[in-house]
Amino acid sequence: MDTQRPYSNVINQLREAGLRPTRQRIALAKILFEGGNRHVTAEMLHAEVQNAKMRVSLATVYNTLHQFTAANLLREIVVDSQRCYFDTNVSDHHHFFHEKSNLLEDIPEGQVEISALPQPPAGSEITRVDVVVKLSD
Repeated sequence: MDTQRPYSNVINQLREAGLRPTRQRIALAKILFEGGNRHVTAEMLHAEVQNAKMRVSLATVYNTLHQFTAANLLREIVVDSQRCYFDTNVSDHHHFFHEKSNLLEDIPEGQVEISALPQPPAGSEITRVDVVVKLSD
């Protein structure tokens, strides 16, 4: 018999990331992390929250997504100056972006090769390389 409380996995995940499990964080984490890897915008997640009859403002969704990103629970993917997505798969990987449908999807591992990187400016270091291949559908 499973004696864990509902949401205990999400609560533990938040605590392990150093975040206090508030009502809003728990609700958003449950929607984000309990359905497998996915890519969402703040607006998409806000719509899901509203459809689930939860009361969370769009500003809270944005703030929480950025808190989750800072805690390494999410990875932010900037597609262009107007769009950014949050990826529940935080491993190093690259993406296709379908410009007409605004769909972001993972590029299968091993299909992108980077043969060289530029020398970073003095005093800085490269922390991550994101490749977003834009597609016209």
